[in-house]
Amino acid sequence: MFMPSYRDFRPAFTLQPCLALSADGRNVAFADDSTGNFNLVIQPVAGGPARAVTTFTSHTVRRMAWHPDGGSLLFQADQDGNEDTQIFRVGLDNSPPEQLTDFPKARFQLALGDPLSADGTALAYSGGDRIPTAHDILVRQLENNKINRLFLGTGPVHAGYFSLDGARLSLIEWLNGYDNLVHVVAVDGTSSTRLTATEAAATYELGPWLPDGSAFFVCTDIGREFTGLALMSATTGELTWIDTPDWDVERVSLSADGNTLAWLVNVDGASQLRVRDLAAGKDLPAPLLPLGQAAALTVGPDGSFALMLMSTPTRPWNVLVADLRTGELRWLTGSVPNGSPSVVDAQLVRYPTHDGREIAAYVYRPSGVDTPLGVVLSIHGGPVMQERPAYVYEGFYQYLVSRGLAVIAPNIRGSSGYGASYQRLIFRDWGGGDLGDLAATVDFLRTQPWADPARIGLFGGSYGGFAVLSCVARLPELGWAAAVEICGPSNLITLAEATPPAYREVVAKIIGDPETDVELLRQRSPMTYVDRISTPLFVLQGANDPRVPQRESDQLVERLRARGVPVRYDIYPDEGHGFTKTDNQIKARVDAADFLLHHLS
Repeated sequence: MFMPSYRDFRPAFTLQPCLALSADGRNVAFADDSTGNFNLVIQPVAGGPARAVTTFTSHTVRRMAWHPDGGSLLFQADQDGNEDTQIFRVGLDNSPPEQLTDFPKARFQLALGDPLSADGTALAYSGGDRIPTAHDILVRQLENNKINRLFLGTGPVHAGYFSLDGARLSLIEWLNGYDNLVHVVAVDGTSSTRLTATEAAATYELGPWLPDGSAFFVCTDIGREFTGLALMSATTGELTWIDTPDWDVERVSLSADGNTLAWLVNVDGASQLRVRDLAAGKDLPAPLLPLGQAAALTVGPDGSFALMLMSTPTRPWNVLVADLRTGELRWLTGSVPNGSPSVVDAQLVRYPTHDGREIAAYVYRPSGVDTPLGVVLSIHGGPVMQERPAYVYEGFYQYLVSRGLAVIAPNIRGSSGYGASYQRLIFRDWGGGDLGDLAATVDFLRTQPWADPARIGLFGGSYGGFAVLSCVARLPELGWAAAVEICGPSNLITLAEATPPAYREVVAKIIGDPETDVELLRQRSPMTYVDRISTPLFVLQGANDPRVPQRESDQLVERLRARGVPVRYDIYPDEGHGFTKTDNQIKARVDAADFLLHHLS
């Protein structure tokens, strides 16, 4: 009998969650790993072959932007996963990239919107080169490389969008956790205005300016459970609401002519597209997206089309072109699984948890199989992220299903997409109510005829890795059959102490302060209960991980091995927090799948 391999499910190439459209709307830039590493690629929107613009082997391209003249691109890239992103400029003439920033221990990030002024003379970005505890907003004049430090941050800050005349720049300043403040600064340095109040903190995602410079779009949850879309006055901060659904608005884009506005709404994890004609003041029929997740939405200059990244449970991430006049959808890139494997759709389920709340989860399982199956409980990272109906982990779920396992991927408390209150339940409660939600997931599985309660395994990375370790250390009575954790914190005290200075206030808000919350962090750390771990365990770790340092995995493995507990431990010397090199990704996924299949089949 033919048994597919993980490589059969692996996409021909994968894409970073970003893209950029040229000013004339003719070409799109993105980063894919068709070379074995994420490099900068351009492709005509009308169709045609893609062309790699960079040929890095150790750097990873993370974001990009076109220069308005269409002759060059700006991008940010880090090295071997260290996340110390630097900014580069590259032409389309096969010349090597020019590095514009060169501070190896500092992080520079392009503005969240279009980082270039409309005339192409100025570049906006944030950087941590002044002091290690803060980031600043910088504007570089590309003609002479003169840098104006417009805003001195006391913590993380991000540049937003230039006004159309290039005279002003929006920015957000992290206040604590996921709350932030909105500012507008004059590019000549003559003024700075804070538009939101500290006492009314909320989340804000900045969007483009109106052509007349009177206001700009924001996605915010101020006064609401869910993130809505509004216009913010550039002088007073007053909001004019545009869309306030009982789901989150995630991304907004405006055509260059200022007439066509498009945005995405996250409905139970699935993306919906909405479009408005601002000139006529009315909503337009929007193309119906397939059930899946969309990202990086960008409207063409004349409003006739929109570009986005899109993935479904059965289709990897690709660039999708949506004709906003006819509703036609067209896949621009053609990443498909390397083989021709059989794939399954995701099923949305709900079940109660310990405090009366409801958990939403996506289930993947073989069709037409009535006998009980081994089940992988997959826990997403973040924790403020969301399990969504997409081609998760480059086909990893689909491969497990092809080999006779089921996968359940819950959105436990702390997940985004289900309201601000639900999301913030995880703040300073890691290893608290979330652990109860995971126990409730096992209770749900025990009621399902397709699930074998004696063959439940765990899989997760980052926060998900912490949750995996918490389950095997603090809920051993649930009889976990196996566990795979990737880059997960084992000790919340040492994790908080190792946090880069600029993010310590954020960590204190979300996890806890290593100085004042020592007892709480000790009680919630898997290391405190390491002597209770007996589940077969596989740990994967990037040696260059700046978020969860290798020591977090080292100390766990050392204690387990000292007790004689078998644990597999694989360290990837050229990776950081989440693996980006194709060969490393494939090896890690194959090894993780083999481990789970051995114990759960």
